[in-house]
Amino acid sequence: MSDVSSYPITAKWPPAHPDRLQLYSLPTPNGIKVSIMLEEIGLPYEPHLVNFATNDQLSPEFLSLNPNNKIPAILDPDGPDGNPIALWESGAILVYLAQKTGQLIPETASGQFEALQWLMFQMGGIGPMFGQLGFFHKFAGKDYEDKRPRDRYLAETRRLLGVLNTRLEGREWVLGDQYSIADIAIFPWIRSLVGFYEASELVGFSDFKNVQRVLDVFVARPAVIRGVDIPKRV
Repeated sequence: MSDVSSYPITAKWPPAHPDRLQLYSLPTPNGIKVSIMLEEIGLPYEPHLVNFATNDQLSPEFLSLNPNNKIPAILDPDGPDGNPIALWESGAILVYLAQKTGQLIPETASGQFEALQWLMFQMGGIGPMFGQLGFFHKFAGKDYEDKRPRDRYLAETRRLLGVLNTRLEGREWVLGDQYSIADIAIFPWIRSLVGFYEASELVGFSDFKNVQRVLDVFVARPAVIRGVDIPKRV
């Protein structure tokens, strides 16, 4: 276990438990991927709220950890070879935590690559497309008279939901019987699409029965119930 006090981010968010993994986040779809993962694996951690309302993500301390000024980010005092490690990008953090603990990722190399391809499916497709659709449907984009941008993202969102729906046919989770980082990456975004973005009717969510079925099971998991509210907003 190594001292993390030399990291500038600890000056803005002083750790009460410096021996624990430090999580810097906000309860958004990308943020709660990591809090859900941490709750699932039972690794001790300390959450810190990165408040976008006060531009915490643009502070020098946060940028010293993540130059891309996005959440989530972590600082683990017990990193590889006993040295601290700082990581950003939610997908990379999920892989790191899975490998660190040997949990929520298949044991075989082929299974691990299968998990990674669905993780990247979320990172490259579901996240960006759902986020853009949310903007054009719920936020400033709804005032645009020209609906072609919204409809472009709507069509792609429905296509992605169709891919996932087909994958889940006859499967309990994305990888089959095994709950994994693929599910933890994907389903916070599905939850946000039909909840926060209020786009269920727009995308015809009822058409995607398998996605709806697995989402219902996902949001009922105790670790998910806890993780979607970490860190607490103020």
